[in-house]
Amino acid sequence: MQPTIYYCYDAYCGWCYGFSPVIKKISEEWKHRMGFEVLSGGMIPKEAARPVSSIAGYISEAYKTVEERTGIRFGEDFLWHMRNPEQSDWFMHSEKAAAALCIFKEIHRDLQVSFAADLQYSLNYEGRDLTDDEAYRHLLVKYGIPEETFYSRLNSEAYIEKAKYEFSLCKQLQVTGFPQVLLQVADQKFYLLSKGYTDYETLNARFLAVWEEINKDTENN
Repeated sequence: MQPTIYYCYDAYCGWCYGFSPVIKKISEEWKHRMGFEVLSGGMIPKEAARPVSSIAGYISEAYKTVEERTGIRFGEDFLWHMRNPEQSDWFMHSEKAAAALCIFKEIHRDLQVSFAADLQYSLNYEGRDLTDDEAYRHLLVKYGIPEETFYSRLNSEAYIEKAKYEFSLCKQLQVTGFPQVLLQVADQKFYLLSKGYTDYETLNARFLAVWEEINKDTENN
């Protein structure tokens, strides 16, 4: 089987947003040698949807740590909701963004890492509400996806189930936090390459080490 990278993330994970430039660069570097699959983790299940006021106080401080460590920047349109939770109408859950990613992967499978990063930029910089259907329209234009195709699927039971399947798959892979990067080289053989934010140099060095090991095993067999 072709070695496959599983990037386990969630659209609402701030550390995943900070990790986006790293995983995009890694995917460009390694896409000709490995497959890449982005899996949504379901950090906020729809049945546990929460108003922004439940996390605004925490995020208002935590985002600074993410910026300092990763170099990413959160936008004022996003931060307004964190600083003014009593005026925000955001009621957050991961399901719709995960369904959107499932739809996208069927259309542009080779661009899923970029699309996941764009979802996070839409939320964390542009301040778009990912539970709102309109939050995705600008990305349909960017990627040339027909609106009718996308919106006919977005709220369908079929794609909600696909999203929930990804949530379950992340649990089966024993993912307990985001972002997490796993490399599968055989049916029952996985390498854990990253758990939590990891910078590009460190992650790429791990890729190189594992790639050398895989090639040695192939030669010996």
